Amino acid sequence: MQYQAAEPWGYYMVPAVRSAPAAVSTMDPLERVARLASESAVVIFSVSSCCMCHAAKRLFSGMGVSPMVYELDQDPRGKEIERALQRLLGTSPAVPVVFIGGKLVGAMDRVMASHINGTLVPLLKEAGALWL
Repeated sequence: MQYQAAEPWGYYMVPAVRSAPAAVSTMDPLERVARLASESAVVIFSVSSCCMCHAAKRLFSGMGVSPMVYELDQDPRGKEIERALQRLLGTSPAVPVVFIGGKLVGAMDRVMASHINGTLVPLLKEAGALWL
């Protein structure tokens, strides 16, 4: 099955599209992750060909949340960020990784566990991503 590249997720911003100041380009990858994670109520670090990343994006969009998605395979420094995320999580593969309210939630297993046990919606409300 083939997915159309821009249309289904066209409203998500990709860091490669934005021009980064010189200070950001020399920033430590963990610092960059922290800065990017704090820019929006919900941030997903993703790879466009990853099925679990697609599932994470669909989960949040199905809940009415518009996360900021960083497609690491479309960022020139995406591999550095992916390695930083692996160090942060202590696991491999490093994507998808979700931050809510600037705080690390974790990979898809942690997101789904939070969704199933009922703690995801309160986190989203607290971060200002949901108004139920």
